[in-house]
Amino acid sequence: MKEPINFMLVGVGGQGTLLAANILAEVGLVAGYDVKKSEIHGMAQRGGSVSSHVRWGEQVFSPMAGKGEVDILLGFEMVEALRYIEFLRQGGRAILSTHKIPPVAVTSGGAEYPSQARFIGVVEQVTKDYLLVPAVEIAQELGNARAHNLVMLGALSVFLPVEEDIWLQVAPRHVPAKALEVNLEAFRRGRALAGQARKR
Repeated sequence: MKEPINFMLVGVGGQGTLLAANILAEVGLVAGYDVKKSEIHGMAQRGGSVSSHVRWGEQVFSPMAGKGEVDILLGFEMVEALRYIEFLRQGGRAILSTHKIPPVAVTSGGAEYPSQARFIGVVEQVTKDYLLVPAVEIAQELGNARAHNLVMLGALSVFLPVEEDIWLQVAPRHVPAKALEVNLEAFRRGRALAGQARKR
């Protein structure tokens, strides 16, 4: 890997976006890459915007990629994905949860939440290489909606040059022991979904 892979993970406070970024960063380290990570969060505990940059490479100097430089955007919430879509390079890959958390402007009646058609329209201006993941629904089926971030990482893992075993080695260090099995199953479900989509 001569050029670093630039990831950006975006979501809302409380979604586990930063936990997912920590797992992704450690997976890169265990796989032998130089890794840099940075995170930005406003009112993270109150449903504010949260974003994290993770970069893997042979040698990485800066923790952040600029606008139009992100190779893979992982969006945990639809509006947040749109907010940061300009960071994704043209033709980059977007892995996007279909989950909606209406911001205050919407709940107060001052704005309208974008339809899925509009959402897809904006994404397709940047890339046709995107995957929509019903991550929260999958996690709810498994009995723990909080495991949706592992669904998303499972989907991401299909597109990266890292063995599944490394992900399964790293994840237990970041999730509570009592929720480990459901999180690992969430990862497998996300991986299976993306694997099927990739074959199409």
